[in-house]
Amino acid sequence: MISSVVVTYRLKPECTGEHVRLIEAVFDQLRAEQRTDVDYKVLRLDDGVSFVHVSTADTADGSSPLPTLSSFREFGRELSDRVATSPDARPGDIIGSYVPPTS
Repeated sequence: MISSVVVTYRLKPECTGEHVRLIEAVFDQLRAEQRTDVDYKVLRLDDGVSFVHVSTADTADGSSPLPTLSSFREFGRELSDRVATSPDARPGDIIGSYVPPTS
């Protein structure tokens, strides 16, 4: 079952460096484990403090594997201390997606 979630929030400006480091650790773990059950993207908007996370899980029950990652748990551990606005998580349906072919 495929399910997608979009999460948006704003950070406290002084927390962006550590926050980005924690996000990068999640991607490092995903690459190291070569996960194929999740597609995950994180965008930082041009104001420097607004973030958008988009994840699509392809698991038997549609649940995201992200919370099972030690790096993702570390990312979330003190999240409430870093955010200026509470994360807003919303399910979504993928209408289309394009990834250019690799050569």
